[in-house]
Amino acid sequence: MRHGKAHRKFSRRSDHRRAMFANMAAALIKHEQIVTTLPKAKDLRPIVEKLVTLGKRGDLHARRQAIAEVRDLPTVKKLFEVIGPRYKDRNGGYTRVLKAGYRYGDSAAVGVIEFIDRDEAAKGTEDRARHAAALAAAPAGRGAGVS
Repeated sequence: MRHGKAHRKFSRRSDHRRAMFANMAAALIKHEQIVTTLPKAKDLRPIVEKLVTLGKRGDLHARRQAIAEVRDLPTVKKLFEVIGPRYKDRNGGYTRVLKAGYRYGDSAAVGVIEFIDRDEAAKGTEDRARHAAALAAAPAGRGAGVS
């Protein structure tokens, strides 16, 4: 019997599951909205909620706890400098999970997890900057670079 075993296993070892959710939490903090399967989004929600609560506390111990969970320093910096103060007056409920249909390949239920009152411009800023830098570095002309 599975009494007291609350979370899904996702057919992964515990260390893999922990790393997966750490990466997903870092991606959600960075982009403020991610698309994943619905069960993963539902299990990611309490992890991110606790991280935002650490960001609201803002002390050194909370920052070290967040670094231990996420293991990405720029993401933790954004968590404490942008997201924590944004939800200072809110008592929980920082994220929402929306159903987004079914995936084409395997018909898995897809969900979108996002922050409430998120910054619309945060999604994809790193990708846009990388693309603009690649365009600026590329030589002019259509066939350039191919030899």
